[in-house]
Amino acid sequence: MKRIIALLALLSAFPPLSTDMYLPAIPMLVETWGTSLATVNLTLVCFFATYCGFLLIYGPLSDRYGRRPPLLAGIGLFVVASLLCAMAGGVKTMIVARIVQGAGAASASAIALAISKDMFTGQVRQRIFIQLGIITAAAPMLAPMIGGWVMSMTSWRFIFVIQALLGMVAFFGVLRVKETLQVAAAEPLSRVAYNYARLFRNRRYILLALTFAVMGMPFFAFIAAAPDIYITRLGYSEQQFGSFFALNSAAFMVAPMAFSRAVKRVSLMRLLPFGFVGMVCSALVMAIPLLPGVWRIALPMWFFTFSFSFTRPPGNNLILEQVETDVGTASAFMVFIFFITGAASMWAISLHWADKITTLGWLGVGASVFTLCAWFLLTRLVTLRQP
Repeated sequence: MKRIIALLALLSAFPPLSTDMYLPAIPMLVETWGTSLATVNLTLVCFFATYCGFLLIYGPLSDRYGRRPPLLAGIGLFVVASLLCAMAGGVKTMIVARIVQGAGAASASAIALAISKDMFTGQVRQRIFIQLGIITAAAPMLAPMIGGWVMSMTSWRFIFVIQALLGMVAFFGVLRVKETLQVAAAEPLSRVAYNYARLFRNRRYILLALTFAVMGMPFFAFIAAAPDIYITRLGYSEQQFGSFFALNSAAFMVAPMAFSRAVKRVSLMRLLPFGFVGMVCSALVMAIPLLPGVWRIALPMWFFTFSFSFTRPPGNNLILEQVETDVGTASAFMVFIFFITGAASMWAISLHWADKITTLGWLGVGASVFTLCAWFLLTRLVTLRQP
């Protein structure tokens, strides 16, 4: 059981490992390659855009042919692309390599959640999701620190070598796991569009997926804006940036632990609104300059991340609880809509803004208020299936 959870956590951590470890290098690459921040940030945006597109492919493939074959193929592609990133000599080559890397990383995220539902049910699966949230939180917490440490010791290129090595660990880990899909989908792949159309007719599923996707937009914007804010505008080093980012990411680990304790006494449906309200309040503190210096972003963003992580793992479980068939497809689309809205917010925050902290704060207010209102409307108009 512990090995399976560790493997699922590693697979779920592919997106933060592919982005957060690389963040400390972005300001340096802007200067080294003589280009703009918006152009270098395309290595983030294009990664997530491709990642999202391939999520829609891996889900149906895993329902039709099993979880292992597409997962192994995707991880192999991720390893090769990581090495191509390490050898990139310019921003155009890096963008292309990151597109390929996103295509490979999508397999891990799409299929890891499907494997979780294959193997676990009900309250057990909810507990597994929370455990995965706690373990996976170490990735965004440690990744920028590792990236900053690598840059202080050697070249930024070794950041991608480390990613390739982690991909190889995941590849051999999957090889040791038996196929978890008990009954493969009998429908041909030509009916993929029909399967997605059937999924879209599931109002409970689609409305929940959209609600929780909008909730994550400010966090993705923070990922894209953080290097520019901390290193370029506030003047901190790559190592100091890694420490600030790790402090923020620590909320990812604390929040699921807090939820796992609270859910024993209060129902899931009553707990989630507390997280939404927490995001609204934190974003307001950031949007209205109430704190001095670095604490204007560091402190409210920590509480925003805590509130976000408090709701995200149980939210994933609640979304998947609304479907009974085509779980791989449902899992893939859930992650797709989450990351495609995130990629849009990353592109938006990369544009020229006079004060990115204020912009980030108001984005957080808007997304959080929308999520809170959508939740109350949804729970009153639709009967949700609970774990």
